[in-house]
Amino acid sequence: MPRKQIAIIGGGPAGLMAADVLSPFYDVHIYDKEKGVGQKLLLAGKGGFNITNSLRGEDLYRIYKPEYFLKEALLDFDSAALRKWLLQLGVPTFEGSSGRVFPERGITPADILKKIKQKLIFQGVEFHLKHEFTDFSAGNGITIRCSDEDILVQADYFIFALGGASWPVTGSNGEWRTIFETNNIRTLPFQSSNCGIEINWPENFKSNHAGKPLKNIAATVNRIIQKGEAIITEYGLEGNAIYPLVPEIRKLLLENRPAQIILDLKPFNTEEQILHKIVGKTSATTKSYTEIFNLNNTQLSILKAFTSKETFLSPELFAKSLKQLELPIHSLRPVEEAISNVGGIDLSEMDFDFSFKKRQNCFAIGEMLDWDAPTGGFLLQGSFSMGNWVGKQIIEKEKRTV
Repeated sequence: MPRKQIAIIGGGPAGLMAADVLSPFYDVHIYDKEKGVGQKLLLAGKGGFNITNSLRGEDLYRIYKPEYFLKEALLDFDSAALRKWLLQLGVPTFEGSSGRVFPERGITPADILKKIKQKLIFQGVEFHLKHEFTDFSAGNGITIRCSDEDILVQADYFIFALGGASWPVTGSNGEWRTIFETNNIRTLPFQSSNCGIEINWPENFKSNHAGKPLKNIAATVNRIIQKGEAIITEYGLEGNAIYPLVPEIRKLLLENRPAQIILDLKPFNTEEQILHKIVGKTSATTKSYTEIFNLNNTQLSILKAFTSKETFLSPELFAKSLKQLELPIHSLRPVEEAISNVGGIDLSEMDFDFSFKKRQNCFAIGEMLDWDAPTGGFLLQGSFSMGNWVGKQIIEKEKRTV
C-alpha cells in the first residue's frame, strides 16, 4: 500500500517541526520559495538565540493570545519538550535571565538548522526550493510555481506554513492572503506586534540622544506596567520595556483613542522616597537635579523635553514627574520592521487541529494565523508547538480511518 503524501508549504520552524513528526510515517515534501529553508530561524538568532522560555503549563499558555487557541498545542509540546528535542539533535540549552532559554554558547542558528535538515533528510523528507505556492487547484491539489512554470502538486494533506508579514527579507511577506481570500477563507490585515513605537521627539533631543538607553525603567500604558529597558531611536522607543505594551497601544490606536506611555524613571523608589530628597530645596537648586536624583544627561533631557517650565523649575513637581512622565504615542512602526505580527487567517476559519473548516485536508500553522505572544522565546516556542501538534493530529486522523 503506497504511503500517504504530505506537502508542507513553507520551511520555517513550524513547517520543519511538522515534517519531523510526520516523516517517519509518510512521504513528506517541503516546498519553499526561498533558496533555503529556515530563513526566519537564522534571522531570529541575531543578537542572541532565545529559542524558548522555561515557563510551563498554565504559566506558558496564558502568555499567548488568544490563549484557548494554542493551549492544547503548548501543553502537548512545551518548553521542556522542545529542549529535549533539541538535545536529541545534539543541541544542549541553558536557562538565562528571566527564564529565557538559549543554545549552549558557541552553537549558532546555522548549526541548529543544519542539524534539523540532516535529521529530516535522514527521515526521507524531500526539499523543493524556489517553489512558490500560487493557488489552490481544482480537486485535491495546489499550484506551485518553479522557474516560471506552474506545477500541480497533489497530496493527501497540505500544511501551510507561509509565515506572516514581519521580516519580509526572510520571504514571508503575507501576499498569500489574496489567494486565500479568493478561495473563500477569511483573513485579517497584518498589524505590527513586538515593535517600536513612534514619538515626536523634539529635534534637539533626537539628535543628541538617539541610540541611547533608558535603563531600569517601568513603562505603563492604560494601567498595564512593564519593567525593563528602552532604547531611544530616531522615531521613538523600542526595547523589552516597550514590546509587551504594543497590544494595548495597538488597541487604543485602532479605537482612535489617545495613546500615551507613562515612564517611571525611578521604579525602585516610591514617590514619597523621592519627594523626601528635595525637602527644603528651592527652584534655585534645580541645577543639581543630577546629584539629587542620580540622573544621567539622557534622563534629564527627556524630562526637560516633556515637562512644562513650571514643572521643571519646581523640585517637588519635578520629583513627581520622575515617576509619571507622559509621552504621547503617534503610531506603531510598520509591520515590515516588527519582530512579529498579528492578523492573517481568521481563527474562526480553523478547527482545533489547525485544519481549515472548509478544507479538511488543509492545515495552517505559524505566523499565518492570528495569534500573539511577547518576545522572550515565546514566538519560536509557539511555532514549534503548532508544528508538532498538527503532525500528531494528522497521525491520529489516519489511525481513525484504518
